[in-house]
Amino acid sequence: MTTSNPLTTEEAAEAGLLPASHWQQEPLPGDVDADDGASTIGSFVSSTASLSESIFKYRTIHGRTFHSEIGNAESWQPNDAHHIDAQEVAHHNYMVAIGHKLYLSPLEKNKVGKVLDIGTGTGSWVITCFSFSTTSDFADEFPNTEVIGTDITPIQPTWTPSNCKFELDDCNAEWTWPDNTFDFIHCRMMFGVVTDWDDLFRQAYRTSKPGGWVESFVACSTMFSDDGTVKEGSAMSQWAKVWNAGGEKTGRTFMVYDHDLQQKGMEKAGFVDITVKEFIIPVGVWHKDKELAEKGIWWKMMMEADLEGYLIYIFNVVMGWTPEESTAYAKHFRKELNDPNIHAYFKARTVYGRKPHP
Repeated sequence: MTTSNPLTTEEAAEAGLLPASHWQQEPLPGDVDADDGASTIGSFVSSTASLSESIFKYRTIHGRTFHSEIGNAESWQPNDAHHIDAQEVAHHNYMVAIGHKLYLSPLEKNKVGKVLDIGTGTGSWVITCFSFSTTSDFADEFPNTEVIGTDITPIQPTWTPSNCKFELDDCNAEWTWPDNTFDFIHCRMMFGVVTDWDDLFRQAYRTSKPGGWVESFVACSTMFSDDGTVKEGSAMSQWAKVWNAGGEKTGRTFMVYDHDLQQKGMEKAGFVDITVKEFIIPVGVWHKDKELAEKGIWWKMMMEADLEGYLIYIFNVVMGWTPEESTAYAKHFRKELNDPNIHAYFKARTVYGRKPHP
């Protein structure tokens, strides 16, 4: 388990971080007594990497449960019922972000025999678990394909279609699947989880079949604005600074987009036909373009679904904030999130590449 080791004053200043206590002292814009902002809202088999039964012994942090602290596997997201619901919203949000699609790789349905979804979370990419999805899940779209979803925490459905299964596995450990196993390997929003992105793509390359595809989607933590409405010192401007500093402390970077680790890792591994797709994602309801506005409202809904849950591990455990400080920050952040005069947006990227034939 990562423990708190607060940055020195000099380190915090260099990273542009405001003191955690700042958010308790700073009055909320507008009516301080106003609401924070209206919300808009398996069956498991042991994998070849074989995580121990201790995986089911969750740890509790500030009333929320997280992955077991036993072993080297680590996750910054809660795994309780509240967060599982939030992750269903997140899954739909990510599909909307890339055009209401599950993947962008040029797959040929009659040539995809075996697929791996790394860090599957609730398993929603593999099988649909909620009613508002507008896109079929992967197992449904490829009924003759064997689909495997892996994660370090067992929060996937207990019922699965006959062509898919979920396994407990840590993607940072050495993969023990045989060479040339998968026709498609998919991973999404794995920032803050992967310890070595070059190694991740090396292992993906080895276990991909010749001609197989690997795809990765990730967002940048920084919130941008073209008109200066994301002001320096605001909760939105501090968002990425805290996450990025936390990632540096855990050795599991959140700056995957910033350092272009997807494309670089695929190139080093030996993939060819590498394609990069960039996305702009507004945050909130401010954008006038219908498609971008839809992306913005879904991203906002995802963040609101469990904002405090997202903060606990990095802000409290890693960065040493008190629960009161992170709660105060969340109020400021939610206020800004619901302000249509703040024209904030993220950047995101999908990168996919093919393993060449011998």
